[in-house]
Parts: sequence; C-alpha cells; structure tokens
Amino acid sequence: MKSLVIVESPTKTKTISKYLPKGYDVDSSMGHIRDLPSSAKLIPAKYKKESWATLGINPDDRYFAIYVTPPDKKKIVKRLKDKLKDVDELILATDEDREGEAISWHLLEVLKPKVPVKRMAFREITKEAVLNALENTRDIDMKLVHAQETRRILDRLAGYTVSPLLWKKISPGLSAGRVQSVAVKMLVERERERMKFRSGTYYDLSAVLQKSGENDEFNADLTHLNEKRLASGKDFDENTGKLKKPDSVVLLDEAKSKDLVEQLKDADWSVTNVDVKTQKRNPAPPFITSTLQQEANRKFNFSARDTMSVAQKLYEKGFITYMRTDSTNLSSQAITAARDGIVDQYGEDYLFDRVRTYTKKGKSAQEAHEAIRPSGSKFILPEKSGLKDRELKLYDLIWKRTIATQMAEAELEFTNVTITAKNNGTAADFRAGGKKILFPGFFRAYVEGSDDPEAALDSQEKFLPAMKVGDGTDLQDLEFNSHETKPPARYTEATLVKELEKRGIGRPSTYATVISTIQDRGYAKNESKMLIPSFTAFAVTSLLEQNFPDLVDSDFTSNLEDKLDEVANGTQDPVEYLDDYYKGENGLRAQVDKQEDKIDAQKAKLLDLPLEGLEGIQVAVGRYGPYAKMEKDGEEVSTSLPQDLNPSDVTAEKLEQLIKLSEEEDKPIGVHPDEGLPVFLLTGRFGPYVQLGEVTEENKKPKRVSLLKGMTPEDVDLDLALKLLELPRNLGEHPEDGKVVKAGVGRYGPYVVHDGKFKSLPKDDSVLEVELDRAVELLKQKGAPRKSSELNDLGEHPETKKPIKVMNGRYGPYIKHGKKNIGLPKGTEPEKFTLDEAVALIAEKG
Repeated sequence: MKSLVIVESPTKTKTISKYLPKGYDVDSSMGHIRDLPSSAKLIPAKYKKESWATLGINPDDRYFAIYVTPPDKKKIVKRLKDKLKDVDELILATDEDREGEAISWHLLEVLKPKVPVKRMAFREITKEAVLNALENTRDIDMKLVHAQETRRILDRLAGYTVSPLLWKKISPGLSAGRVQSVAVKMLVERERERMKFRSGTYYDLSAVLQKSGENDEFNADLTHLNEKRLASGKDFDENTGKLKKPDSVVLLDEAKSKDLVEQLKDADWSVTNVDVKTQKRNPAPPFITSTLQQEANRKFNFSARDTMSVAQKLYEKGFITYMRTDSTNLSSQAITAARDGIVDQYGEDYLFDRVRTYTKKGKSAQEAHEAIRPSGSKFILPEKSGLKDRELKLYDLIWKRTIATQMAEAELEFTNVTITAKNNGTAADFRAGGKKILFPGFFRAYVEGSDDPEAALDSQEKFLPAMKVGDGTDLQDLEFNSHETKPPARYTEATLVKELEKRGIGRPSTYATVISTIQDRGYAKNESKMLIPSFTAFAVTSLLEQNFPDLVDSDFTSNLEDKLDEVANGTQDPVEYLDDYYKGENGLRAQVDKQEDKIDAQKAKLLDLPLEGLEGIQVAVGRYGPYAKMEKDGEEVSTSLPQDLNPSDVTAEKLEQLIKLSEEEDKPIGVHPDEGLPVFLLTGRFGPYVQLGEVTEENKKPKRVSLLKGMTPEDVDLDLALKLLELPRNLGEHPEDGKVVKAGVGRYGPYVVHDGKFKSLPKDDSVLEVELDRAVELLKQKGAPRKSSELNDLGEHPETKKPIKVMNGRYGPYIKHGKKNIGLPKGTEPEKFTLDEAVALIAEKG
C-alpha cells in the first residue's frame, strides 16, 4: 500500500520521512496553496464584474469567499496531483492548529482526491509521536477550519474597508487592521504620555559604612529625615513634574543636600532596626508562545518574528513541541523527562519533592494543548544537540526553562538594616539591604533575564556584616545624588506582546506577524530595542479614534477574539458573527459610508502633537512623508522632516532650523576647488545632506552624502562638506596584496573595506580621519568580515542537496542555487529570508 503524506515545509518533510515505514511518500505544500486574491489580476474572470470582487468576499451570500491558487503554488499543486494518481491513500499531516487545519482543508478542496483521506496530527515530531499519530488518524476538524476562515474574512473586511479610506484621506499605501491598528494606537498612546511628561528633580544621600571594629564596607541610602519619608520618583505628578502630596514627604534640593552631608559627617551612626526574612521562590511556568517571544527578546534581542522562525525550525527538526500555544500544561511524559534530567544534571537535592503542575490557560481554545518544551521522553542536552547559533540559543533557553519547572524552590534570606545618624536634633535614617541565597534550587538552571545562571547567582547575593540593634557604625564616605523622574518607557517587542496578551488582543499565532507588520508598514521603527511610532502612526490613529473608535478600542477587539474562540468551539455561528461586525446600522460598512464624506483630508493629515512651543508651526503627513509648514512674511514655507526625527523629539527650534535650511537651499555654501562646482547643504526625507553641483539634464543625479550621525547643519562649512564629498575615501594599498582599502558610510554606518570585505568602524574612529594602518588593523580583527557578495548561507536544498546562499549583487539581493541566480522578491529582508522560502522561490521559478 502506498500513501502520500503532505506537510507544510521541506524541513518537516525530511524529519517525518525518517520515522515513517516504507511506502509513505512525504511531500510539502510550502504553506497555504489557496488564499483570497491578493490583487485584481488574480480574481477569476467570472467574478471580476461583481461589486464585491475586489474584497474577494460576498457579504450578501453568507460571506462566500473567492479562493485562488497563487502563481507560485501552481507547480506544487500539479506535483501533488500527479503523486496522488499513484497512491492508495492521502494523509494530511499539517500543524495541529487553526492554520494547519485550514491548510489541510484547502488541500482537500484543490486536490479532490479519489482515494481515502486521513488527518494525522501531532504536537512534536519524534518517532513515537509520529507513529502514534499514524495509528490514531481522524477527520478534518471543520470547527477549526471555520474559525480560521472567519478570522481571515474578518481581517479582510477590516483591512479592505478602511485602508482605501486612509489612502484617500492621508496617503496612498497605508493600511488598517483589526489587531494592527490597536497595537499602533498603544504605541501612539505611550508616546503621547511621554510628550506630556514633565520631569521632576529630587536628591538623596548614599553612605559607605563599616560596622565598628570591622573592615568590610557596605552601602546604605537615606530613606527618612526626622521620621518623614524622603521623596522619590513615585511621588511626582508626571504631567506637572511637581510633588503630588508635598506635605507628606521631604524634598531635598542641591543646597539642602550639601548642608545635610556636612551635618551628618559629624553625626553618631548606629543600628536602630534589623529585619531578617526568609523567602522561597518558585520557578516560572514553562514557555507559551508569548513568554518565549518576550524572554528571547530580553536575552538575545530576537524579534518576535525571529523567535518564531527559529522555533519553527526547532519544531520541524524534532527538537521541541509545537511553538504556537497558550497552555502552560506539561504532559506526564515531559514531567518525567524533566525530573530525570534534573537528577542526571544536578542531583537529587535539586529535584522538587513533588510534581509541580501548571494548568493556567489563556483565552484561546485552539492552542491549549501543551507548553513549549524539548520533545520526546528524554530531553536532549543542549550541548549534545548538534545545534548552532540561534537555534542552539533558543533550544538551550527552552530546555532550561522546562527543567527548572520541576526543580526545588530557591531559598533566599533578605536582611534590611536601619542605621540612624543623629546630630544637633537631626535624625537621618539610612537603609542597607542584604541578600543571601540559602539554597539556589532552580536558580542553578534558569534565572529569568540572565544568560548565565551560575554568574547570576553570584551577582544576586549582597553582603552585609552581622549586625544587631545598638551596634555602632563608622562613616567612610557620604555623598548626595540628583535624580530626574523618567517618562513612561516605550514598548519593546517583548513588552508589547505582554500587553497585547494581557488585554486579550490577538492570539499566540498572531503576535509576531502583527509586530512585523506595524514595522514593515512604517507605523513604527525598532530603535535600541524600543518601538517608536512614526508621524504616520499619529495621523492614522487620530483619524481612527475620531471616526471609527471601535477599530482601535482594546475591549472591542478583545471581545472579537473571544467570539472567534467561540466559533472554534462550535458555540458561535460564523455568519451571525460576521454580520454583527460588518453589517447593520452600526456595522463597519455603514460606519465607513457614513463618515467618509465628513472627514476633511487636509485636517486628517495634520498632527496634533501634545508638545509645547509649536504655535504657528504645523506638522503634517503627506504623500512623501512628514513635513512641517508655517507662514512667513505672508507666504507658506515648508520642509520635509528627516526619517530619523521622532515625533517626541520635535521642537519649535528644530522645525524652524529645518525650514530655514530649506529656504537657503538654493544658495551654495561654496565652490569645490577641484571640480569648480557649487556645493549645497540640503535637506530631504532622509535628513540633511551635502550635494556637489546642481541637478541638470546632463547631471540628473549629482553626488550626495548624508551628514554623519551626530552632525547638525550648523556644523557644516565648506571644509567639512568637502571631506564628506570625498567619501568613500581611498586610504591606500593594503600591504599584503596591494589592493585598495577604502573608508565610507553605508546602510549600517561607517566602515572600512578591502577586497570586498567590510568591517564596521568603532565609535571612537572617524570615517573622515581613519588612516590606512588603523583600517588594516581593524580588518584583521576577529568577527571576521566576509565577502560582501555572500549575505547568508541557508544550507542544502532538501532535494538537490546543493547549497543555497543569499548573495548581494549589483541589482540587489538574490539566491544562488547551483548555476541558478534568482532575485529576491521586492521588499524582502535578505537577513531574514529562510531556507523554506528559498526552496519555494526556486520551485516557483523552475
């Protein structure tokens, strides 16, 4: 008997093939083989004239959806159909969640098999799990299919109904989304809070003390003055920068702090209170999708998308269980494997005296199976896994977190000592804190936020000498410190995922996509791990808040998610649900029809930034990005805002400076001594830059060089402009091979280059001044530079066994496979392009 088994990816194909007996041909669909049409040209001819054709859904026919096979999947469909002719049964082995169930259903609809069909489902790809799934096949779960289809239709209705309105009123190419728009609003709200924030200043004192008669020093901080608590950051109103309750605390300024330091230098210092407490700490639950994304972001700076991409590979290679889950439950097999691993690695003392269970589940019904853990009945040790780089890092993280769940509690001892300094009627209370680890327990394996548990144990302990009330202490040093209150922190990818989960917005399978989308669409950028909303994000959020408040309301969106879960459970009719959302007097369709003509496009483009001093200057979003405008001498003058200018960094001074620079752009700052051409200081959407010569018919693209990081237009005179225009600089010939070494500035900052090998310049080196000897030294350093042409080695093609590499060519990035060179699709980020995507692209291009 011959069987065709279909999975989603070549990696999964390779792993499953190892475990199935002869007669089973495993092939991959490369994800979905059908979807709603992504463009007008994909709409079948028989539907093109329908009023709803562009939407791809007929809301008046029970939300009938047009499904089409994209051009890049037609060869795959043909191959699968051909294979079906020679087999006795079809087994659909896609992932066990809504998306996987939908892929199986679409395969069934397109392939129309004439042989028996079975659905095979597993949560980990081990021999035991695969063979067990083969023995226990089932039918396709249509409740899950309906849930996925309803979610897809809902997202299409939201996006395709509101996005065109944004194109008309603000700028072409913008998009709105059911979850995306709420996430963007969260970023904008946080940025508004930061803009309104007013800092407050406060002072405190820090003492270095010794117990009388001993040499070991310890630190203590002032907490009370004459029994009144010292003001700290939490006591300030973030909108005024002033104390909320000034009478309840002591606020020190610089003068008072200096006086107090002098007064206390001659004080008597003694222990007035000692408080010792022991505490036991339990390990965190095993990973679910959101917590894995958060911890990988904190520890490794992985984006949510990176984490899911690496986790997908680990799952498909058989190292971990399925990575889209919101259940913290561990199976009995996993608990046994973890407990055995603890005894092997750490000894019996570190094993918790009973099985520790975690059963809390999120709102979603479909993902609630098991937490993310190492697969199988015996966990592979990270160092014996054969994994490398990011895969090893993530597997090690999952292994440690899972092992820790069954380890003994950590036992800690906390000591708080109050030392009072008295002099001339003044009593100042200082507090010293000590921390001792009595038993590390699970800390030996896993400390949240730390890469090295053993090192973290050392850093967590804080020494204090043994002290009792009445003991004297000797002052060694006393100083005052000034502090400023900080605005609310911006979201990181990790904290945004955490907040989305807390509000019940989105589900485990959607977080990575949402966070990637808001960055890809220009609504936010990731700078120093912080997500910073753009000017466009402000404009779109304001328009939606004023005209379609439900679209950006967290509670409304969370309720939609709950209803989608009810669809998955079979307790909510999909059509009724979609009708409530889209049709009727308060439905989205009616809201857009009602509001569209009321929205003034010019006003929609203007931003209401909660900043001081912008009177008379307007900031707006246009077709080519954000700009500022003001009236001057009876005329309107405007200028583009640089891409690296964040909304919260806008000041009247900066805007006036940019407008002034824009006005003076037709005046050269000098003439190039060798070329005889004028040199201009200009500004554009990427910020200020210098230009050699004017734009003419003969010279449509004169040489342009952006100002370096940290430079302002005021810094630029003719000499500096000429130095910039020399870039990339020829530094001379390399002493080993005589080839030229250059210094320049690229997408990732200043660099030196030799024979196609690049090396970033450290911050202390200036690209305008670096010399040949220094460049040669840098090029020799570890972290070796690689040929500029090779961007990434993806590994072997699963069928041809030939290497696939991502290369950088004259016309952009491409993949190299044997003798074939195939350009990457427009907008693709080469560093994030995966092996599976490459295999699919090769199949598409033939």
